[in-house]
Amino acid sequence: MPRNTPPPAVVDDHAGPPTATGRGTLLGAIFLMATSSIGPGFITQTTNFTVQLGAAFAFAILVSILVDIAIQTNVWRVIGISGMRAQELGNASLPGLGYVMAFLLFIGGIVFNIGNVSGAGLGMNIMTDINVKLGAVILAALAVGIFLSKRAGVAMDRIVVLLGALMILLTLYIAVTSGPPVGSALKNAVVPEEISALAITTLIGGTIGGYIIYAGVHRLLDAGVTGERHLRELTRGAVTGIIVTGVMRIILFLAILGVVSGGAELDPQSQAASAFEAAAGAVGYRLFGVVFAAAALTSVIGVSYTTITFLTSRRTSPRTTNLMVIGFIALSTVLFLLIGAAPAQLLVFAGAFNGILLPVGIGVMLWVAWRRRDLLHGYRYPKWLAGIGTVAWLVTLYLAVNSVRPAIELVTG
Repeated sequence: MPRNTPPPAVVDDHAGPPTATGRGTLLGAIFLMATSSIGPGFITQTTNFTVQLGAAFAFAILVSILVDIAIQTNVWRVIGISGMRAQELGNASLPGLGYVMAFLLFIGGIVFNIGNVSGAGLGMNIMTDINVKLGAVILAALAVGIFLSKRAGVAMDRIVVLLGALMILLTLYIAVTSGPPVGSALKNAVVPEEISALAITTLIGGTIGGYIIYAGVHRLLDAGVTGERHLRELTRGAVTGIIVTGVMRIILFLAILGVVSGGAELDPQSQAASAFEAAAGAVGYRLFGVVFAAAALTSVIGVSYTTITFLTSRRTSPRTTNLMVIGFIALSTVLFLLIGAAPAQLLVFAGAFNGILLPVGIGVMLWVAWRRRDLLHGYRYPKWLAGIGTVAWLVTLYLAVNSVRPAIELVTG
């Protein structure tokens, strides 16, 4: 990988010419990032915190959205203007650092993808009563089919937009049906009855942690959307991606809040599914299966694609990249079939790796923004934006400490 200068532009023949940013490509990148974060863990975390905090959870959602926007805008702008992937910028900042970033992301990615494949199977089971493992294989095969397409980039863009819109609309139906106390939620968003630092840091990690923050912007690089001339698209894409994720989080929060406020007793083993069922009966339960399966499938696509972009360069041919993505999906599926699901200990360690990668990766982007104008082709980076990003970066350091600690406790007993 180059250490001091960005690589020459490489056009992804899946996405068309880089001279014009197609709306489909930009929308696909936005939804790739957004739906990558909206996985099984996203649904479970949002449900659990809503049950614990009630309307006060609205404050945690608002704060996390603001922090996420500050961080992602900086990351997308630096990567997009430089024309270099995150690991390439890492190596340019400190030789070898990019390889460390790629290693951390690969370890976390393979473990979490086992969980995503497992979630896909569970969603299919809830939706159709099909065997969980068979359902997982079916959706994994669908993901593989996307990357077997001659226009894999376009296919990926379209499927994540379609499934993202489907998840939002179905969850919105449940939110309207459950009749949430919207007024109380709005009040708590500004004047919370309770503030949970754990909820805020967990949401930040779940939205932009690990590979997620790089998913959309790496997709734009592969489509040739690089350089200062695309600054508007990069900024709009970064902000919109967080907003889409936030909208889904808010709608899901309101859906669960309406059920909880109504006094429904949720199944401790499957709170989200039972909440959908309480709101809309048997239909709601099946709809939850659709949402859960779609969330898992888009996360499988997102983590697989982004992980491989950390193991390759923009000089790698699209065919080779697609084959590696397919191999990653196949490996995750085989491991799921062998072990059933990602063991809790592995998930803890994967969370620790992601917790480390988050501040390291963001730190690299901010270093480039502050000190490496040469990598930005002479672009004068706004100090106010870098300053806001630096403040938000400090939050990720706190998140890293909280994610590493459980792993240490697990080892030491």
